[in-house]
Amino acid sequence: MTTFLVIGIAGLVLLGLSLLVGDLVGSALDGLGDALTADWFSSAVVAGFVAAFGFGGALAQAAGAPTVIAVPVGVVAGAGFGWFASWLTRLVRDGSSDATPTTDDTIGHDATVITDIPGDGFGVVRLQIGGHTLRLNARAERALVTGTQVHVTGVLSPTAVTVAPVWNDLELD
Repeated sequence: MTTFLVIGIAGLVLLGLSLLVGDLVGSALDGLGDALTADWFSSAVVAGFVAAFGFGGALAQAAGAPTVIAVPVGVVAGAGFGWFASWLTRLVRDGSSDATPTTDDTIGHDATVITDIPGDGFGVVRLQIGGHTLRLNARAERALVTGTQVHVTGVLSPTAVTVAPVWNDLELD
């Protein structure tokens, strides 16, 4: 049981190191090929596997299981925690909240007119996407005054969109 506990503690130390200097370890592995730099083989995944293997085996032995049973229990626990660490790594790296939104991301979102939009020209709208505030030039089929709530319907350029008033702000003629 002591051996498994030492392995588990070593895994926790590795996990702590991967949190502190994980980018250094990852960049050191860059030259070794794609298989070793994949999310499923990150330092956090390896450390999670080692820690769970050690503590899972120790737990099995504490329950009275012989080493022949404790090792597979540790492997299963390690694989489960390794998969979880891989999933978390992918979630953190692929999170779209870090990406700066573009005008293509604005389609379908609501905005507010902050500079009047004339019927034959451009005004300015403000909208929020993922915590980012965007101010874009906007064109509409009809004149819209400041404060009108609008819906982004299309993209004209990287800095301009088309908008339409939301149902509540339509004026009946």
